[in-house]
Amino acid sequence: MTLSVRIPPELEQRLSELSQKARRTKTSFVCQALEEFLEDQEDYFAALEVQQRIDAGLEKTYTLEEASRILGWKNLERA
Repeated sequence: MTLSVRIPPELEQRLSELSQKARRTKTSFVCQALEEFLEDQEDYFAALEVQQRIDAGLEKTYTLEEASRILGWKNLERA
């Protein structure tokens, strides 16, 4: 797929310089940056959904001590 975007000249200059230094294409950097951004956003919205379920009382949370007891962990030291 082809996608056109407009970026500020300063950002394009930085991208060009980095791609030359790294001997990678600008496209590879843009794709990597976009993938990392999308993963971060997906994680954020997944966490937001969990927080909303917790706030609505639909999901329970556990303290470290409770989880340790449930899982049968002994001698758990806190860092």
